[in-house]
Order: sequence, then C-alpha cells, then structure tokens
Amino acid sequence: MATGPCPASVPVMDALTEITPTVWQLAFPIGHVYFVALPDDGYAVVDTGLPGSAPAVLGALDRLGGRPDQLRQIVLTHFHLDHMGAAADLVDATGARVLAGALDVPYIRGSAPEPAPAFTPGEQALYEGVMADIAAAGTPPLRPVEVDVALHEGDTLDGWPEPVRVLHVPGHTPGGIALHLPASRLLFPGDIIGTTPDGTRAVLGPGNLAREEAIASFRRLAALDELDTVCVPHGVPIRTGARDVLAAATPEQDWL
Repeated sequence: MATGPCPASVPVMDALTEITPTVWQLAFPIGHVYFVALPDDGYAVVDTGLPGSAPAVLGALDRLGGRPDQLRQIVLTHFHLDHMGAAADLVDATGARVLAGALDVPYIRGSAPEPAPAFTPGEQALYEGVMADIAAAGTPPLRPVEVDVALHEGDTLDGWPEPVRVLHVPGHTPGGIALHLPASRLLFPGDIIGTTPDGTRAVLGPGNLAREEAIASFRRLAALDELDTVCVPHGVPIRTGARDVLAAATPEQDWL
C-alpha cells in the first residue's frame, strides 16, 4: 500500500465534487474514488478506497441518481489496499466488472503475494503512521476480487463517454495503469502522481516498488499533450494548467 501526501486520518469524508460534467470525486482521507457517468445511464468508478468503503461509495452513487445495478465498471489503477479495498464488496452489491492492469492481476485476485515497496526513510515513517491509523480505525481485512478484464498499454475502454487510452505506468506497482481522456484533457494517474495538501505542487507518489521506474512513468505522464486536469488519488485534483504544474515538479527529489 502507498499513500499520498495528504495527512492521514481514517474517518470518511462525505464530499462529492464535480470535476467535469461526467466526472466526480468522492474524497477520502486515504485514496479518493472517482465516478464517471457512462452513456448507457451507468457509471464507472476509478479505484474503490480502503476496505469498508463500499457503503460510502454506494451512498455517493445514490446522490448522483444511480442505483447499485448501474455501477457497470470498477477500474483499479493498481493493487494497493487503498485502491482495491472495497472492490469485492462493490462487486457483490452491484455485479460490476473489474478491470485492472495485467501485471497486477495476480495480486488483485490474491493468487500471488504482493511485492513490497522499497521505502525511503521519509516514506517509511509515513507508511507506519498511516497503517497505525488504519488498524486503530478497525478497517476490515482486504478481500481479493476477480478481474474480468486485464488491461495493457494501448487498450481502450468500452462504454465511456469519450475515448479512453490505457497507459501502462510501472514503478509504483508492476502493472499500474493510468487512464487518459484526450478529448476532456483529463488524466487518472494512479499513484504515480499526487499533490500537496494545498494542490499547488505535484509530487511523485510514495512507496514505490521501483523508484526510478516510477519517476520515468511520472515524466511520461507529465509530457502528455492533451492535459489540463489530473484526478489524483491522494491530494487535491489539479483542475487547470496541469501541464505547467507537472513541468514544475521534481519527482527525483521527492520523499528523500
């Protein structure tokens, strides 16, 4: 598991924020969830929060006017606890299909042990504090979940309101993915990119399996041409001028 630069505390926020007319953020202290309205009157979510988050996710879906059976897709950017945590419960409640990067599928299914991140000293202290908070909150254990669609570099997602490019962005995990929506100039980067609590600076997500590979993935995403909005899972979304914010970032220096 890796967490972003936001201060860690476990109580659930209830903030549902419109990012675009078809994308909303459900903010959690650890691991935001994003909703996407689909043209068939359904919804997709990008990531699912910690275990135990399903009631909050379903409550947000209800506030958007959706029923549980209208949650069609769960896209997991990677296998960490704060991203796939509620996926199994949501599948049980909705019948949604799960999509994830091919190289992370064994860890999401629970058929292989998760590889451990290589923490810097700063990351280690952050991780220990976050895990202590999660344990103190009585967070349920993580349940594995079946993956219906294994995603690869260059794939596109069916049923979304516009073309979606799947980008393989390894380093944080072996099979991490980002989703790029060029027409909306919007990016779901997974944990490759986070922001500071005030949203003014982009940073490398901490807790990477392969730091140099994660930095290369960060730089790849920062170089995308069609990009104004970055829906980070940790921190504050970058709502305008994302290319300038990412160009000013110094991921090589983060978390050292």
